[in-house]
Amino acid sequence: MLAVCVRLFLLLLLGTAASLSRAAPQEDPSTEIGVQAAFLFKFGSYVEWPAEAFPSAAAPLRIAVVGNRELARALEAIAASRSVLGRPVSVHPLQPGAPLDGFHIVFVDDAQGGTLEASIASLEGKPTLVVTKSDGALADGSMINFVIDEGKLRFDVSLDAANARGLRISSRLLAVARRVAGVGP
Repeated sequence: MLAVCVRLFLLLLLGTAASLSRAAPQEDPSTEIGVQAAFLFKFGSYVEWPAEAFPSAAAPLRIAVVGNRELARALEAIAASRSVLGRPVSVHPLQPGAPLDGFHIVFVDDAQGGTLEASIASLEGKPTLVVTKSDGALADGSMINFVIDEGKLRFDVSLDAANARGLRISSRLLAVARRVAGVGP
């Protein structure tokens, strides 16, 4: 029953994202930002971190947004009254080059260029879900990469990158990904 409810929720989320994409011209970045924020928030529910990733059972899920203040604001609005896996969520807008230690999810906006590789390298070996929106980002070590596919915001997943960091991505999330690269554990 729970699995059916979760699947329905994911389909509803994707349907909402698709309808938002169709409802507004693709040039309207606020719509895309809102959908990205909703996805980023929900990704936390479908990832299993190693126990040592959280200092305590009540510790918040910490999300860093590098280089995109508008996305951070949209994500803060979503996280203000909700939790993920029973944990509060804290959102941290960061400038490119800021330290990324202690975050569970890091979104890197590579609009300025050069940020992506340095950010991913700084997280090497840490149990951090790296989410991007950049061509070729999965090959650079991103675990989830946003893409526009037929006018809709979708995402690709790299299981190899997630496994290398000790993260397990739920099959429920993989089922709604546009493409899954790599092999499971």
